Amino acid sequence: MVTGTREKKTGRIRLGMVGGGQGAFIGAVHRLAARMDDEYELVAGALSADPKKAAASAADLGLDPARSYGSFEEMAKAEAKRADGIEAVAIVTPNHVHVPAAKAFINAGIHVICDKPLALSLKEAKSLEALLAKRKEVIFALTHNYSGYPMIRHAKQMIAAGELGDIRVVQGEYPQDWLTTALEQTGQKQAAWRTDPKRSGAGGCVGDIGTHTYQLMCDVSGLSAAELSADLTTFVKGRALDDNVNVMLRFKPKGGTVAKGMLWASQVAPGNENGLKLRIYGTKGGLEWKQEDPNYLWYTPFGEPKRLITRGGAGSGAAAGRMTRVPPGHPEGYLEGFANIYAEAARAIKAARTGKKPDKDVTFPGIADGVVGMAFIEACVKSSKANGKWTKL
Repeated sequence: MVTGTREKKTGRIRLGMVGGGQGAFIGAVHRLAARMDDEYELVAGALSADPKKAAASAADLGLDPARSYGSFEEMAKAEAKRADGIEAVAIVTPNHVHVPAAKAFINAGIHVICDKPLALSLKEAKSLEALLAKRKEVIFALTHNYSGYPMIRHAKQMIAAGELGDIRVVQGEYPQDWLTTALEQTGQKQAAWRTDPKRSGAGGCVGDIGTHTYQLMCDVSGLSAAELSADLTTFVKGRALDDNVNVMLRFKPKGGTVAKGMLWASQVAPGNENGLKLRIYGTKGGLEWKQEDPNYLWYTPFGEPKRLITRGGAGSGAAAGRMTRVPPGHPEGYLEGFANIYAEAARAIKAARTGKKPDKDVTFPGIADGVVGMAFIEACVKSSKANGKWTKL
């Protein structure tokens, strides 16, 4: 349990935010997700590396000016000393800030909810993992938000129960088209940092959406990759990082079967917006799911007609029910998936208030997912540089 005068026993979790100021997309998403189930209250922020912009952003959100900070270091120290200081912080910055900011708050005994990918490098990710191993009282959540979708939870439950048999094939794809041209050269903020190795790390598309795809493939199937062969391409002239990814995967044996996988992620595929798809096939049947139509899961038992399982409808199980807010037929999607990660983290944080562990059903991506994601990025980069050589993770 985190100790000190900041600790509460009841009520909303006092939340701070690093990044997410004026002009930032993901900060607003995190704030909406945090408020959806009324579990958090945003009370402090270091919302920009520019102190003036940070102050203006805090004023826009109605924060106390005294709790608008010019840096995450200042925020961590000040909030740790306050009787009403934050219990948790959301880190919603470009990748290069994730680990330094997380370490500052972990050392202050403050829980962390961090955007993905975890770090700039595997080495940096492992250093954070080592710190968390020492500070076991601190909750760390990584916002792989797609793992919070109800029908993804249902698919995971079905596979764990053996309804697909031994898994043979896992396929994931995530095409977008927003970087088809050199958007970063126009000064567009989101494109600029995502294509900058100093702020994004060694992976461009593979880090931004490839990690989402890979995390979902492993999380739902219950498998982990042993080795991969990757082809990372930069199609846009002058771009410093990859914008198209093709990966073949060999998973670790499970149940006597070595499953094979394929992953495609692209940000230069005209006509695609956020086309994340997952297909998993086993000895007894198969599953198909599309992020752009997330309330439906197609299940095909071998030799039988396809069956449509809907969120909240017949055939949808308890795992999906925990993640569902509204009746079937009312769409739930991206924001709710994010909110589910925040809600699960809130359950863990509130349990930690009294030194307890959360209910066994409470699950969310954490430091292990982050480290695995960084290992995936580095293996892809290494393999691609070696002309697709099979590379161990």
